[in-house]
Amino acid sequence: MALIRITSPHAHRPGNTGNVMQTVLLATLPGLAAMTFFFGWGTLIQVIWGLILAIGLEALIIKLRKRPVSFYLQDYSAAVTAVLLGLALPPFAPWWVMTVGIIIAIAVAKHLYGGMGNNPFNPAMVAYALLLVSFPVQMTSWTAPFVMTGEGWAVMGLGDTLSAIFGAGSPLVIDAHTMATPLDIMKHRGGFTTEEMWANDPLLANGIGAWHAVSAAYVMGGVFLLYRKIFTWHTPVAMLGSLAVISTLFFLIAPDNYPDPFFHLTAGATMLGAFFIATDPVTSATSNKGKLWFGAGIGVLIFVIRTWGNYPDAVAFAIMLMNLCAPFIDQYTQPRSYGHHKANRGMKGDN
Repeated sequence: MALIRITSPHAHRPGNTGNVMQTVLLATLPGLAAMTFFFGWGTLIQVIWGLILAIGLEALIIKLRKRPVSFYLQDYSAAVTAVLLGLALPPFAPWWVMTVGIIIAIAVAKHLYGGMGNNPFNPAMVAYALLLVSFPVQMTSWTAPFVMTGEGWAVMGLGDTLSAIFGAGSPLVIDAHTMATPLDIMKHRGGFTTEEMWANDPLLANGIGAWHAVSAAYVMGGVFLLYRKIFTWHTPVAMLGSLAVISTLFFLIAPDNYPDPFFHLTAGATMLGAFFIATDPVTSATSNKGKLWFGAGIGVLIFVIRTWGNYPDAVAFAIMLMNLCAPFIDQYTQPRSYGHHKANRGMKGDN
């Protein structure tokens, strides 16, 4: 009798790391378009500048490691890191901020650990967190969406934005086009209640709609990645669900002191983190049950750090803390192997 010799893994369709990364890059386009539309040319410039730096630095390091440069550049991982970092940075961040961030992300957070697949933390979030701690002024000066001028709603032009980023812009002009994010405004509201802030702060009331639209664009990209089966639903749903539950609980207890859950879900980098950062297969949990715990932990940490910590948008710190916990989660959420009565859980010591 003829037997079909088939061994695992069973590949149902052609694919490689490069194809996956290209799909992720494609999914970021709605968010990039929304950021450019509402906040001006700065985000697009940051992304392009980051791509140039990341690909160049990646090629240099690969060359120094005596590896085939063209082969490793084809995985597009450096490009994904640059795009994610560019989307996270303020549009008016000086050119050297992105430069330092790319060096941290590519050289330190990625290749210092052995390259792609060996890094314990997401490189883009490592760079963002270190930049935020090191350069708080540059990292918290966000472009006001559709800045109000005497002639109506407008954004800074391409030439002025290039001048602002690369060092020739007027500080007065830049200051006139910048503001704090809604999370910053709500965090440092003094003795005002949340209702008073919504009623009395026009930048908060008018600017939050731009963040809602940007978050919706990231959701569109995330749904596309789910449709293409780049990742499963467990991590983003658990992250957003836990954040919604804990923020709803505190909002119901003290609505004057805590923003509503919709504010937490749509302001800042929540949706970007849920669909593009937390789902990183290298740094997240692997089993479906582990992904649920992993995502839920991120959501809880985001609320805790936003509410009682020093940094209003806590997505990067929350994800990095859970990256640290991912190996532990994997040890205790292993699925049952075929032929065994129960799953192998935890570390087994030698007797």
